[in-house]
Amino acid sequence: MPATTTRRTLAVLVLIPLVVALALWAFAWPAARVAPRDLPLGVAGPATATAPLEQSLARHEGAFDVHRYPDAAAARKAIEDRIVYGAAVVTPQGPELLTATAGSPAVAQLLREAVTAQLPAGAQPKVTDVVPAPAADPRGGAFASSLLPLAIAGAAAGAVVTLLGLRGLRAGAALVGAAALAGLTGVALAHSWLEVLTGSWWAEAGVLGLTVLAIGATMAGLAGLLGPRGLGIGGLLMILIGNPFSGVATAPQLLPEPAGLLGQWLPPGAAGQALRSVAFFDGNGAGQALLVLALWAAAGLTAVLATGRRAERVAPTPGAARPEPELIG
Repeated sequence: MPATTTRRTLAVLVLIPLVVALALWAFAWPAARVAPRDLPLGVAGPATATAPLEQSLARHEGAFDVHRYPDAAAARKAIEDRIVYGAAVVTPQGPELLTATAGSPAVAQLLREAVTAQLPAGAQPKVTDVVPAPAADPRGGAFASSLLPLAIAGAAAGAVVTLLGLRGLRAGAALVGAAALAGLTGVALAHSWLEVLTGSWWAEAGVLGLTVLAIGATMAGLAGLLGPRGLGIGGLLMILIGNPFSGVATAPQLLPEPAGLLGQWLPPGAAGQALRSVAFFDGNGAGQALLVLALWAAAGLTAVLATGRRAERVAPTPGAARPEPELIG
C-alpha cells in the first residue's frame, strides 16, 4: 500500500472517533448537566415576609440570582423586561408565583418546583403566567427546533458562495440577499403558518435574516482567509458547538459553564435570545444578542470583501501579455 494511501487511511481512523467524541461532548454534556446556575429570580413583598423564602433559596448555593422587588407590579414589570425569568410574591392570601413560559417553559416548571419545595407540605402557590407561550407551541418545542434550520441555512449560504467562486462585492451581495430572503421565508412559516411566533412580523424577519447573514458571512469569510478548512472551522463553531450551547431549548443559565456563556457569544445562541425578545417581549432584552449577531455579520462581510480585493490584485489581468520564455543556447 502506498505511503500516501496509508496516511489517509490512518487520518480517517483517527479523525472519525475524534469527531464522534466532540459531537457527544457538545450535545450530550450540556444536556446531562442541566441545572440552575445564577438563574435570575425575583422575590416580591415586605422584607419580613420574604426573608424565610430568600433564606431557603440561598441554601441552593449558586443556583439563583435573587432580585428583590417591593410588590407584584414591580416583579411583573421585571419579567416583561426580561430581567428575571419569574418571581415569587408573598401576599396576605398566600404565595404567588409569576412565570413566563414564553421565556422558557423549562425554567417556568423549574421555578414552580423550586418555590413549592420551600412551602409547607401540601401547600401550592398560585401560578400566574405573565408572558404565556403561544397556544400553538405551549412547550416551546417548535421554537427550539427553529434554531438548527437557521444555522444550516447560514452555513449553506456561506458554503455555496464559496464553492461558486463569488468574491468581494458579489459575494457580499449574494450573502445579504440570501439572508433577507431566508428571513422572510422563515417568518412566513413560523409566524404566519405555524403561529409559534407572535411578535412584530418584520422584526422577527429581521432577526432571522441577520442570523443567517451572521453565520453565512462568517463561513464565507473564514473560507476566504483559510481556504477550504475555513468551512470546516465555521461549521464546527456554528453548528457543532453553537447549536447545543445556545440554550434555546432550556435557558443559558441552565447549562454548565462555559457552555452557557460561550453559547450567547455565538450566533445561534444570540439568535435564540433575540428572537424570543422580539417574538414575545416587545423587543425587551434583545440588545446584547442583536449586537453579537451584528458583530459576527460585520466581521464576516469584512473578511469576504478583503479577501476578494486580495484575489483581484493577485489574479492576472485578462489580455495582459505574458513574459516570453528565455531560450537557452
